[in-house]
Formats: sequence, structure tokens, C-alpha cells
Amino acid sequence: MAKSGKNRDRGSALVYSTDVGRRCPQCARPVADCVCGKDRPAYVGDGVVRIQRETKGRGGKAVTVVRGLPLAGAELKALAKTLKQHCGVGGAVKEGDIEIQGDQRNAIKAKLESLGHTVKLSGG
Repeated sequence: MAKSGKNRDRGSALVYSTDVGRRCPQCARPVADCVCGKDRPAYVGDGVVRIQRETKGRGGKAVTVVRGLPLAGAELKALAKTLKQHCGVGGAVKEGDIEIQGDQRNAIKAKLESLGHTVKLSGG
């Protein structure tokens, strides 16, 4: 049974092309030429938030790093503030990642799961 062109294209969108690479999910242009500006969606990745503990470059002090959140700008800062208050420690937002002081992986995992995120502990 042959599908007509109209039905075949329903629900499908070009995500990657070998000639230009990744495309914006809203305007379907190459990411470098996207015209969505600030309305462009944040990096979604695979939809899993990863939490890991890092000490490298911090003088042996541990921080908990939260990566893969599909949020940007003010939303990310608001979530970082909520996590810092929940753990009772300081932290920062750097390059789209949330850094929380100390080893707070279990507390952050529980809080993010209660907010509806899929969470995995990563690293050693």
C-alpha cells in the first residue's frame, strides 16, 4: 500500500543533515543560522538529567554538578536557587550546568524526581 506524500510527511521533521549538521526544531534551519533567537528551545539531549560529583580543579573540594536540564536563562537560575535552598548550601549556574557545593547527589536526585525529571547518578 503506497502512502501519499501528504501522509508520509505527517509527524516527521528533519533533525540532522550531513550537509549542514544539526537543525533547529522550530525553524528547521541549521543551528548556526537559526532565526528563533531567545525563543529557541534549550538543549534537550536525551531527556535524562545527570548528577555527578566533581573535585577536579577545585582544590579537592567536592561539588555536585547537574547536567542535561532542558531549561535556560531565568528558569535554570530559579531551579538552581530551589536546589540550593533544599540542600542548605551555595552554588552557581555555569555554562548551562548547575553546581551545588558539597556532595549533595541524593538530596538533589530526590528533589528533581519530585519535580518530574528523569534523573541518573553518573560518574564514580
